[in-house]
Amino acid sequence: MATPFPTHPLRTAADLAPVLDAIGDARVVLLGEASHGTHEYYTWRAALSKRLIQEKGFQFIAVEGDWPDCFAVNAAIKQDEVTYGSAAQLLQTFDRWPTWMWGNWEIAALVDWLHRHNQQQPAERRVGFYGLDVYSLWESLQAVLQYTEKQGDGAMTAARQAFRCFEPYSTDPQEYARAVAFVSEDCQDEVTGVLRALRRQAVERHPTNLPEREAAFGAEQNALVAVNAERYYKAMLRGGGASWNVRDEHMMETLTRLLDLHGPSSKAIIWAHNTHIGDARYTDMRREDMVNIGQLAREKLGRDRVFSIGFGSYQGSVIAGKEWGAPMEKITVPAATRNSWEGQLHSQLGGENGLLLSAEIRNDARLRQSVPHRAIGVVYRPQFEQFGNYVPSLLPDRYDAFLFLDRTQALHPLAIHPAEQGPPDLYPWGE
Repeated sequence: MATPFPTHPLRTAADLAPVLDAIGDARVVLLGEASHGTHEYYTWRAALSKRLIQEKGFQFIAVEGDWPDCFAVNAAIKQDEVTYGSAAQLLQTFDRWPTWMWGNWEIAALVDWLHRHNQQQPAERRVGFYGLDVYSLWESLQAVLQYTEKQGDGAMTAARQAFRCFEPYSTDPQEYARAVAFVSEDCQDEVTGVLRALRRQAVERHPTNLPEREAAFGAEQNALVAVNAERYYKAMLRGGGASWNVRDEHMMETLTRLLDLHGPSSKAIIWAHNTHIGDARYTDMRREDMVNIGQLAREKLGRDRVFSIGFGSYQGSVIAGKEWGAPMEKITVPAATRNSWEGQLHSQLGGENGLLLSAEIRNDARLRQSVPHRAIGVVYRPQFEQFGNYVPSLLPDRYDAFLFLDRTQALHPLAIHPAEQGPPDLYPWGE
């Protein structure tokens, strides 16, 4: 490489200062990852999230996870009346495949930190933890039914009707989608009716204390998940990019609702894969008319109010499955291809980590055309990596900053490293 890209050293959490300065007064910070199973992506995002909370007053973290499970974590870390045992116990609720995404020691350490932090704060300033995803159709319906039966109000009838509509499909949303694909009868009206009933109820009651307000918000959000999940699973059966767009539009709608819940000056931290947080317009996703939360947040909130940070590594290991639903494995990640973004940074930095700011590389002629940028999902077969794991990207436009971690290791799932063995050493750099 004739002329090196300008980079900043990245060894400890103190080295995040340049990116914190670049974030400035942004309202939403999006933190990516190039896989769902890499230790360093979780620990560096946690380190940055802590600084954003402590130094810039960010009020919640929203992750690429299911709403019901994350909302249970939120209640445990925020509400004094909820008994808090340990994060390792709490995260056992994440039992949907891929369980390792949130059921791991890296997240347990963050959740324990959030709980300790919140104990020092008044109720209205406690930091929340929420889920952005749309998969939990059945679990969200169950949560709505439990909430409405406890309240004993008019929304209960609508919730029961929706519950009965989905019951024949054995809690399997994909079975539901297959069953209604070629007939006119489906459960769309039922789930939409639940959402309308809960929204009418929220206007009528307008709870003022924080626990009741969050409980009502959570029930309405579960109803919204059910509405959009019903759409998602039907779109997924049809193929194409429609289901992806339903999912990311739901993520953006959820983020907007959370910002509104926390007030006009609220600030959010988002954890999701690079393919969600890096602006889709600057990848090949655009050709397929696919959008993501990174693009939608910039369009809705303004580019200067959104700061997106991509992550990537050159080689190492990762937790993933060889196919959907397969047992998790520790899989070797081979060296990135020479012409890729990761290969170029490895060559320049000689095996060291580095932080890049888009403002400092935007005018580089080498980045005015797409560069292959690695993306690993929950399903990963490295022998086929060159055929499907590199996303052509205009890097300075896709992200506002990039954290390059040369060698990475697999994260520590609770199922592989059980609680009785104690937590592993997660922060060798002194966190």
